[in-house]
Amino acid sequence: MPHRPLAILQMGRPPEDLRAIHGEQADWITAALAGVGTPLAVIHPAAGEALPDPATLRGAVLTGSWAMVTDREPWSERTAQWLRDAMAAQLPLLGICYGHQLMAHAFGGEVDYHPRGREIGLHAVARLPAAAADPLLAGLPERFPAHLTHEQSVLRPPAGATVLAGTAHDPHQILRYGPRALSVQFHPEFTAALMDACLARRQDFLAAEGHDVTALRAALAPTPHALGILRAFAAAC
Repeated sequence: MPHRPLAILQMGRPPEDLRAIHGEQADWITAALAGVGTPLAVIHPAAGEALPDPATLRGAVLTGSWAMVTDREPWSERTAQWLRDAMAAQLPLLGICYGHQLMAHAFGGEVDYHPRGREIGLHAVARLPAAAADPLLAGLPERFPAHLTHEQSVLRPPAGATVLAGTAHDPHQILRYGPRALSVQFHPEFTAALMDACLARRQDFLAAEGHDVTALRAALAPTPHALGILRAFAAAC
């Protein structure tokens, strides 16, 4: 119903240096949804805030995080149970990065550190044939750029989930769990400036891992197709 808000479940807070300049995950999603006209409500499970009855919401977006799903933090596992309840209630759900992994974990998949390490920067996401009929993805080109930063991945999707897109590094970039539940490993809400800040603040560490940070920063650009998934989800709720 129109008066029900779209919930943004913010999964923890960013590091202080990033937060001081760029704000928090809910701020990024709110900015990405400017003009969509959907009322929003921000909930902080990691701060102990109660998760709402799914019946009071029009949908929910689960954000990225600096936490790890495999740590099984009590707030994260509580949110996983809420996801199972929300799925049963047919609440529209969209998971982003940590939210993507938490949804896969909640529904029976396997999440862990990627055996090939971190994926970061701007990368091409390849849409799979199954995405052609998906209501949120049908208008996407076969390949589109997206911002990524993650160490853990969905190593095994839940039984019954459909894989809709992947990258050369991670084949499980978009998962569909049911008619109202989708998740993406990449960050549709990221701007190039925010991705650049994530690269710059850990430039030496990333270089030690073998990343060409200068090249990664130079390659950054807007990601309108990735952003369009988030906006289309909000508009459809």
